[in-house]
Amino acid sequence: MENLFDIDQAARISELAALIKKYQASYYNGEGEISDFEFDRLWDELKALDPQNPVLQKVGADSGNFAKLRHVMPMGSQEKAADPNQFLSWAENHAYPEYLVEYKLDGASLELQFERGILKAAVTRGDGTTGDEITSNAKKMNGVPAALYGADGKLVDYTGGVRGEVIMTHTVHKTLYSDKANCRNAANGLMKRKDGQGCENLKLIAYDAWSSEEKQPFNDEEEKIRWLKNCGFNVVPLKICNSPQEVIEYRAEVMEKRRELEYDIDGLVVKERQINHADASRARPDRQIAFKFSLEEAVSVLRKVEWSESGATYTPVAVFDEVQLNGTTVQRASLANPETMRRLGVRIGSKVVVVKRGEIIPKIESVLPEEEGQQTSEILLPERCASCGAVLIDEGTRLYCPNKKCGKKIVHQLLKWVDVIDIRDLGETLVKSLFNSGRVRSISDFYTLTVDDLTPYFLNEESRQKEKESLGARKVFDSIQSHKKIKLAAYIAGFDIEDMGETMIQKLVDSGFNTLEKILNAKVEDFASVYGFAEISAGNFVEGLKENMEELLFLSKNYIQLEEGKAEGVFAGKSFCFTGELRTMKRQDAENLVKQKGGTCKSSVTKDLSYLVTNDTSSGSSKNQKAAKLGIPVITEDEFLSLAKS
Repeated sequence: MENLFDIDQAARISELAALIKKYQASYYNGEGEISDFEFDRLWDELKALDPQNPVLQKVGADSGNFAKLRHVMPMGSQEKAADPNQFLSWAENHAYPEYLVEYKLDGASLELQFERGILKAAVTRGDGTTGDEITSNAKKMNGVPAALYGADGKLVDYTGGVRGEVIMTHTVHKTLYSDKANCRNAANGLMKRKDGQGCENLKLIAYDAWSSEEKQPFNDEEEKIRWLKNCGFNVVPLKICNSPQEVIEYRAEVMEKRRELEYDIDGLVVKERQINHADASRARPDRQIAFKFSLEEAVSVLRKVEWSESGATYTPVAVFDEVQLNGTTVQRASLANPETMRRLGVRIGSKVVVVKRGEIIPKIESVLPEEEGQQTSEILLPERCASCGAVLIDEGTRLYCPNKKCGKKIVHQLLKWVDVIDIRDLGETLVKSLFNSGRVRSISDFYTLTVDDLTPYFLNEESRQKEKESLGARKVFDSIQSHKKIKLAAYIAGFDIEDMGETMIQKLVDSGFNTLEKILNAKVEDFASVYGFAEISAGNFVEGLKENMEELLFLSKNYIQLEEGKAEGVFAGKSFCFTGELRTMKRQDAENLVKQKGGTCKSSVTKDLSYLVTNDTSSGSSKNQKAAKLGIPVITEDEFLSLAKS
């Protein structure tokens, strides 16, 4: 099977390389087929699978419709950071006294070549070394001077290159080129027209320069931008930040206002003050980075906080102005718990950065500093349980009702048991009806139910008087009785102890806590020593066990046959995550097969996952991408079934 995975990985690498070359060609020839975000996902997946792949060292290709000319300045690609964590990782190895930050323009790169201040040529990016010579087209663009003149009106004696980005403004796109997918595609297409038509509707914004003679007309990056502006070029705004965190905050500010800009930007470029031409000459410079925006994050304003009730726990949910995240409209996001809210410093009216990465539900990642005149107010926590009226306890990481007999808490535990043990015919409505009638008040009560007890919930009084048998009642009874043999991890998970799912408990079982007695007698420090557990989660688990100990012991002695000991079977010690549609079985049946064979199931891709199962292994889905980054095997349904039979 390992050989099969190697073959699959090699095939995926080959496919990614071909796709990247295809989309690079269409991008550099004016008709980009996919968004930058989608392209970056392909690039990042290939980089994770094969960091030294030759495709990652190349820039692109031009059409062949123009004469070729070598660049004065290298025009390679930059390293990228897609989110604050990636940027901070880069910044750890690039500690600068100052970080000079510019807009990353979303257009088409162009180099202008000057001799003694006179424009001689304009060259596209091409393969990073040689590009198409489109001088006649460039001369029609706004911001491309035929000669360089300083503030004193004199010709600037400069020989070398000026690099900029050819962009189309939103107004021009909307007015003249709305048939094109976006401003970048439209600009790319126009600048390479043989007849040059439409180039007058384009604009060049300059951001780099390098003299081919010995002395540069500037001493650092800030002076470079000032020199370009004095020579009459349109330039990008420059922000000087004193720390990586300040860069992150500035990025959030720009994210908020970028829709108001006249042109598209897709991130920031972060540099040091010192000009490092040797680094800039590399195919992929190391001393600067493109800190990109993502379709998975946006800035909004928090309007209110609602409290989601799940069992005994109250979870804060932020409600904010609608934003677009990865193609979907989002207005709500988890705030996790009171401690998270306090750490973020979030208030009603705060400007917040909302993220939605991979399979994770939207959440508030950070809060922007308050501006002068901004109106905010404190978030008030609920004080009493909405079900039983008990005073809620705020432990920071959890706000909850302490009343063991709280009806809402008991119902949540009953439903959790039904879900974990997979008693399919015992639906939520029936569980709540049994609770409300007083017939079921604990998990043990499920196993005392008879067909006669259940019949009134399926047949009316008239049908019962006629001594009609209820097939529904019989079906539920049989389903309950068929779930009396239960594995230890599932048994304990069914008691709905905070943050303790079957996978987590299985880790304890596999580490030696393989009987109910051992688990009930363990101390906090015993659980905390197991990989994946920390002192807080271990402490919460011990408290949950104490609260449910009487029922745990009673149920196991009277109704349930516990399967103790380490998991056995071909899937013992392995975990699976299923995504997409399965052909031969329902997902629930596949997950049950994993459990029967000694394995565990996860709902998301994590670093300790053994296999991701999907019938679309070449998909660019977030789960597939994450599995690739973590080196987790991605297998098909047929391969999964083969493993199950081995």
